[in-house]
Amino acid sequence: MFLEKLGELLATDMQAVDRVIREQLHSDVVLIRQVAEYIIGGGGKRLRPALVLLSAGALGYRGTAHHTLAAVVEFIHTATLLHDDVVDESSLRRGRPTANTLFGNAASVLVGDFVYSRAFQMMVNVDDMRVLRVLADATNVIAEGEVLQLMNCRNADINEASYLQVIRYKTAKLFEAAGRLGAIISGAPLQAEEAMATYGSHLGTAFQLIDDLLDYSGETGVIGKNVGDDLAEGKATLPLIRVMRHGSAEEAAVVRRAVETGDGADLEAVLAAIRRSGALDYARRQAEAEAGAACAALSAIPPTPYRDSLLQLASFAVTRTH
Repeated sequence: MFLEKLGELLATDMQAVDRVIREQLHSDVVLIRQVAEYIIGGGGKRLRPALVLLSAGALGYRGTAHHTLAAVVEFIHTATLLHDDVVDESSLRRGRPTANTLFGNAASVLVGDFVYSRAFQMMVNVDDMRVLRVLADATNVIAEGEVLQLMNCRNADINEASYLQVIRYKTAKLFEAAGRLGAIISGAPLQAEEAMATYGSHLGTAFQLIDDLLDYSGETGVIGKNVGDDLAEGKATLPLIRVMRHGSAEEAAVVRRAVETGDGADLEAVLAAIRRSGALDYARRQAEAEAGAACAALSAIPPTPYRDSLLQLASFAVTRTH
């Protein structure tokens, strides 16, 4: 299995990243420790920190700054999860109750703020202005993506371009930053840096496209969240947009009504419309195209086991089931 092989390649580095995470999560405030350790300890694939490590490894980095930056990237991601679940009123993530379900919305938001601010303390310690700029810009773009997504809730008129803009801001930007950071600390030439950033952006887009597809094709026990959550939250993701633009008039009407009302009673009808219209196949083709673009970007990177893993990671992003 790919994740096991990746774990073997990065075992020593990931152990170091985990130590940094545990150390930096410490707070004298008990509730902060409880919430932060709950969400960090909830599993997850750790793909974003792995991307920092793989990028640095592929470009010959020798040092320990990549451990700190991998932890920073994971902290930024964790903070967004804490805030996202409050905004989306989610009850399940990675097969477990969300932090806001267990600890309440106020605790989740405030601990998310703590994790964000701790990430900035850590990145300052790396003492590299370019690293600071990349992470500060990425965090700002992610926030813009969150607001864009909020604005698009219950909007059945959203088009594919607007949907992809949200993905590139909200998800792909942190993947892009992770790839770029490994190149920056390696002192890689600009061509290699841009290659890693481009790879990360396309990888993140492919990853999110599959996430959105699985919301309508997976099973709750496998994907770790409730099937149809996106619909209940009024999110018109690519499978729904495809049906509304290219399905039959009846299929489009069913999906449009469900997006605008968030009525779970329509879920079965929506799932049937998605299946009949071929929307899932279309979404998967788009994800595969993004993964292909990610791999193409790596042509500028010398062959190493790290680059091989980056290529395999792009394939994994579009073939996974959860």
